[in-house]
Amino acid sequence: MKSSREEEGRKEMSSGSSSPNLEWRFNQTLRNVQGILKGRSFPGKVLLTRRSQPVNECASPEHSQGIERRYSENDHEQGEHADRSFEGEVQNLGNTTDNTTPQNSSASPTNNASTSPELQRSVSAARATDSARLTKFRKELSRPAVILEKLRELAWSGVPPYMRPDVWRLLLGYAPPNSDRREGVLTRKRLEYVDCVSQYYDIPDTERSDDEISMLRQIAVDCPRTVPDVPFFQHVQIQKSLERILYTWAIRHPASGYVQGINDLVTPFLIVFLSEHLDGGMESWSISDLSPHKISEVEADCYWCLSKLLDGMQDHYTFAQPGIQRLVFRLKELVRRIDEPVSRCMEEQGLEFLQFAFRWFNCLLIREIPFHLVTRLWDTYLAEGDALPEFLVYISASFLLTWSDKLQKLDFQEMVMFLQHLPTKYWTHHELEMVLSRAYMWHAMFNSSPSHLAS
Repeated sequence: MKSSREEEGRKEMSSGSSSPNLEWRFNQTLRNVQGILKGRSFPGKVLLTRRSQPVNECASPEHSQGIERRYSENDHEQGEHADRSFEGEVQNLGNTTDNTTPQNSSASPTNNASTSPELQRSVSAARATDSARLTKFRKELSRPAVILEKLRELAWSGVPPYMRPDVWRLLLGYAPPNSDRREGVLTRKRLEYVDCVSQYYDIPDTERSDDEISMLRQIAVDCPRTVPDVPFFQHVQIQKSLERILYTWAIRHPASGYVQGINDLVTPFLIVFLSEHLDGGMESWSISDLSPHKISEVEADCYWCLSKLLDGMQDHYTFAQPGIQRLVFRLKELVRRIDEPVSRCMEEQGLEFLQFAFRWFNCLLIREIPFHLVTRLWDTYLAEGDALPEFLVYISASFLLTWSDKLQKLDFQEMVMFLQHLPTKYWTHHELEMVLSRAYMWHAMFNSSPSHLAS
């Protein structure tokens, strides 16, 4: 069987048609990239098709929705927790397969039996990888001084949810790598936030300028619109926390002030830092279960992490938002090089990238994918560090070209409507990992060779 596949590959490579050759190389490279990201190496002759069927190797246990507990130093408890999260991931994998490949439901028992050992082998490999990754995370987080580069390498492929608060604080530079200083620094920064809220927010309107009153009103209007499809963010207390964080940040960053879209950027931090104090899934959370002191700590962590994130992209939110316009231009050039037919089709239809990509960069794709995938996407964002704006271009190109074939069949109006309401409602981690893998591959191909993007 193996020699047969190799022979087919050689024939395909030696054929006169360039299209199959390009497809073969694309599939081979993409599978290799995914193998690297998951900590496993794949032989070059293993191919990956562009069909939307789930790939067992892409099932990543560290992304399981089942992990809800906070990080603990007890290795025994963590090991049990990892096993439970893995079992939930395997169950989800089975459900995803059933839902996405209905044509296989009538397969004979013989076929089902033949795939069972293959699934078991995949499950076994995934369990080993999951256990190894958890061990690496525990090792890095337990160091007297965390080595941030190693932590970034681990976090790029996803962070176990119960470790995410600690990891995110470290990646953003909010918490110091030195464990002896960490608690003292966090306490001081949280008290500083309380002082800022008292100084800027908890004052009567008579002490604010007209511009500050106008800005506060805009924030108050935008907070109820934040992630409207997630009921948790409709709680009055959550919206009040959002308002305090956003207004305090805007007052302390007068170069940009408040810009619509920044409200979306607070939401991943809120969810992650609340998960330290609330058990179960977000659907069952009640903010009233938390003391005012705990709420203040969560707000402070969100405020400082938002500040650290936006420090690396300040010109994205200053007047005329030149940073975002620059990224939109780079995206257009990158898509033209990667997929010229799509680029040409969009140009012929008169569609400007600014019409859809501006929102992507402004909100960091939060509005374009299901909210339960956002924190996984942000693991990669924060692992990129200062290089995030640059890598966002590649993620956006990969995201757009997910629908390459579809876009070439649409006219202008249909294209605009499609890009404003992308069919991502039922996306799982599998689709997101594919987007990130392609982005990683294209970044490796083009970023070190900028002349490839030149006209």
